Parts: sequence; structure tokens; C-alpha cells
Amino acid sequence: MDRGTLAKEYFLKGYNCSQAVLLAFSDRTGLDENTAARIASSFGGGMGRMREVCGSFSGMLLVFGILRGYDAADATAKEDKKTQYECVQELARRFREEFGSIICRELLTGSAQMQIKAGERADSEQISAMLSDSAIPTQRTEAYYKKRPCPELVEEGARILEAYLEELERNSNEKKQ
Repeated sequence: MDRGTLAKEYFLKGYNCSQAVLLAFSDRTGLDENTAARIASSFGGGMGRMREVCGSFSGMLLVFGILRGYDAADATAKEDKKTQYECVQELARRFREEFGSIICRELLTGSAQMQIKAGERADSEQISAMLSDSAIPTQRTEAYYKKRPCPELVEEGARILEAYLEELERNSNEKKQ
């Protein structure tokens, strides 16, 4: 099973977006399910349901940091930091190219607007709940999954990350030869 499908399955089981992406890479990160879920738990709902940076994108960065991050804290890390930040910015570019934003609120608003444009009845209570930054999680129902882009965000986010990691590994292997 590809990582995108796996991430979507984790999300549909009830994990938040960030957890779903991080869990889809458990075999690569070496994290057990409980540890991965705890590490990513604060990033759901656009960071604690504040609708800021998308949890799927945050999960991508957690995985990327574990697999390709730097660990020096002194001035010698300048080049490592630069490389890391370039990669993060490239992942953001790819995610934005696919979805238009890395901001949860914007992704949810865009999804609600698309539903209205498609002629679907806009349930103002559901849309308000979707965009709310209340700390109270929305109950996961059939309507919840139908109205949100999250399953697709985690699925494609994991695929974007997997493709990028493979690209970096190919480039690294070519340089060694």
C-alpha cells in the first residue's frame, strides 16, 4: 500500500491530519504508533485547531525533519540549516501548487466555497464548525468526511513527501557515482 493511501486510512480511523502523515512513514522514522501519534497530536486542526498551518503539511515536515534534519546547534550548522530550509520551502511550494495554500483555514474555506459553487446546499452550521477555531474537536461523521478536504490533503501530502524523498535520494546517489 502506498503512503498516501495509508495516511488517508489513518485519518479515517480518527487520527488528525498531522498524525496520519507521520504514521504513514513509521517504518522509515522508526517511531512506534503511540509515540508518533503523541508527537504529532498538537498539530491537528492547523495547530491545536487554530486553523493555521495545515496538519498534513506539518506532518510532512515532522517526517522530513526526522529523516533529513540537521542536529547541530552551533554556527557550523549554517549550511545544514540553509539546506533544510530550502527543502522545507520546496515542499511548501509543491503542496501549494497542488492545493493553493498550506494554511488550514484557507484550505477549509476553499473547500466550503467549492461545495457552494457545485450547487451543494451550504449548511451554515457545518461550515461554521469547519472554520471554527474552538478547541472542541468536531465529531467525525459521514457529513464531516464529506465536507472536508482533509482525507485528500493527507493522502496527497504523503505522496508529495514520498516523491520528494525519493528524488533527494536519487540525486544523492547520482552525486556519489
